[in-house]
Amino acid sequence: MIHSVKQLEVVNSYAGLPSAFYTRLKPQPPNAPRLLHANPDVAALLGLSPDALREPEFLEVFSGQQALPGGDTLAAAYSGHQFGIWAGQLGDGRAHLLGEVVTPNGNWELQLKGSGRTPYSRMGDGRAVLRSSVREYLAGEAMVGLGIPTTRALALVVSDDPVYRETVETTAIVTRVAPSFVRFGSFEHWSGNPDNLRALLDYVVARYYPECRVGQAGNKEDEAATVLRFLEAVLVRTARMVADWQTAGFCHGVMNTDNMSILGLTIDYGPYGFMDAFRVDHICNHSDTQGRYAWNAQPSVANWNLYRLASALLGLGVEADALKEVLQQYEAVFLEAYRGNLTRKLGLLQWGANDDELLDDWWRLLHNQRADFTLSFRTLARVGSNQDAFLAHFEDRAAALAWLERYKQRLASEDRPEAERVAQMDRANPLYVLRNHLAENAIRAAAKGDAGEIDTLLDLLRDPYTERPGFEAYAAAPPEWASQLEVSCSS
Repeated sequence: MIHSVKQLEVVNSYAGLPSAFYTRLKPQPPNAPRLLHANPDVAALLGLSPDALREPEFLEVFSGQQALPGGDTLAAAYSGHQFGIWAGQLGDGRAHLLGEVVTPNGNWELQLKGSGRTPYSRMGDGRAVLRSSVREYLAGEAMVGLGIPTTRALALVVSDDPVYRETVETTAIVTRVAPSFVRFGSFEHWSGNPDNLRALLDYVVARYYPECRVGQAGNKEDEAATVLRFLEAVLVRTARMVADWQTAGFCHGVMNTDNMSILGLTIDYGPYGFMDAFRVDHICNHSDTQGRYAWNAQPSVANWNLYRLASALLGLGVEADALKEVLQQYEAVFLEAYRGNLTRKLGLLQWGANDDELLDDWWRLLHNQRADFTLSFRTLARVGSNQDAFLAHFEDRAAALAWLERYKQRLASEDRPEAERVAQMDRANPLYVLRNHLAENAIRAAAKGDAGEIDTLLDLLRDPYTERPGFEAYAAAPPEWASQLEVSCSS
């Protein structure tokens, strides 16, 4: 293990792209920064020991006061569609890429979020508020616990500097960790510049999709084949990620193309949310007045975003029909992953011919009864021994019982030992998820300098399937005051 950030092996592959891809600049550290929390799991991923997190240089680097030793700090340029409308150039408006750490676990880029203005800030202040920073810090680890591809966070630095949003809040910086922060919008940015588009494609394929390379660079036919294989690989990762979101009751909130990872990672945690009371058309983002990014819209939006990525790749001379042929695979890939997840969540051995109808009626039951998403799935496992615990989530017991009778008949058709089924369902249906009110409790404690709730949540969310005595409140449906919580794009 490494005992200081000074000992990390750092490279700067993204800085090797043409200079138009980014701007080199220093972060703007806040006044009197303090380390509120460091993530030991992510530190270990980077090879950092617990002692390294307590060294002065750790705070200096991850508050933006000092450069990462060996790093080449920059803010990246990209573009994108926001809420379905072309927004033009966007870029890292409040983020600084510090460098890329080389480890036996792969290479990991470190990025500060909330570290000051850049040329891409678009009149913004370049800061992130404590509220959104705590939510992002927790979200990555919650997704890791659920097995959903995601960016992660290493450190959470706070300051008393004021930040002006709907109200006056304090600022914070999150250190984000991912193999890459390249987005769909990174490709859209260069759709009219074949040379830079090709440079980005070659960079991403060489580092993250080497299996997609066909032949040699410079050959047009080989390049077209590489583009198609690359698009297919991104499509598969994206479809599977969104299937994971759907079956965890997760809503991203802002699925703009600049918030879509080219690696199929959940990225840019803003107004996200895990559903409490289920609604098919649940909207987690208070700013999304049209419901573009509602829960039931997420699969189709991801498909739409893939079309935008494919449109950018047209700039490399690939035939439109060939790109469309790849894109037409999306529905099948998504459904395979979606049904696979639900097979496990419902305790089935395999997806049957009539299971789509059973599932549609399940969603309809949850929607009409506003039943709790997480607890309804969790208690479904034990309807053979504790049916009342399941029915407690439904006001209309008759409707729930009618569906339950059909479900029991479906289970009986597989003649499976109940203990085996329950064990499968308990491994697929979490007891603990990052509900908004749990995150809010952590935010309120953090505002007082107390990271205890962050520690508790990280411990629970890293293994959300195992019940812990004494933590019943963290598994319960939300209290009444939680219904007043709103998250928006203002963070």
